[in-house]
Amino acid sequence: MFILGFAGCIGALRENTFLLKFFSVFLGIIFFLELTAGVLAFVFKDWIKDQLYFFINNNIRAYRDDIDLQNLIDFTQEYWQCCGAFGADDWNLNIYFNCTDSNASRERCGVPFSCCTKDPAEDVINTQCGYDARQKPVSGISSCHLAQRVLEELLNLHGDAVLSSSLVKEVDQQIVIYTKGCVPQFEKWLQDNLTIVAGIFIGIALLQIFGICLAQNLVSDIEAVRASW
Repeated sequence: MFILGFAGCIGALRENTFLLKFFSVFLGIIFFLELTAGVLAFVFKDWIKDQLYFFINNNIRAYRDDIDLQNLIDFTQEYWQCCGAFGADDWNLNIYFNCTDSNASRERCGVPFSCCTKDPAEDVINTQCGYDARQKPVSGISSCHLAQRVLEELLNLHGDAVLSSSLVKEVDQQIVIYTKGCVPQFEKWLQDNLTIVAGIFIGIALLQIFGICLAQNLVSDIEAVRASW
């Protein structure tokens, strides 16, 4: 992008038609590639979802191996209020957080602190809040009230259907951690902000088209002046 911008700037200042044509042609190629990527993303959205799922799960496996990757995952889970790719149980892929009997880690059957629901009254982040989160029972008066509220929400979703063990587990987990996956949360964010996202892409495309038109117009003016000499 630096070379492209440099070519356009110098081409305009020095009235160099070669640099201006280079600028407009490559800007057109970039615009075409962006348009193609947008169409392919819409057509193959299920494939992209699967790739995003595999990408997140691969990063979950390497969560403790790279501090930068760890910070990225924590930021993502806190921002989207999610846990794992499609749910908290995706953290079974990590050797420190899986629930197998052979796992001797203190973090066994837990999740990172970034999966924990935030308490506005807490000023200091509790980095151990995710310990045993996926096997923690509901206890205490306040927990019971919260569990009742979550249970009512699930009953509204499922009607009079009998709650399965997985739903009961989800009610239990929602007290301390986010149970929604990051992939569904990202999809929801896109749907809620579709107008803004589309407006940004359209704005970028219009700027690129405007740049191509200006470069081509300047080339035509330069060649017309030279032809009159």
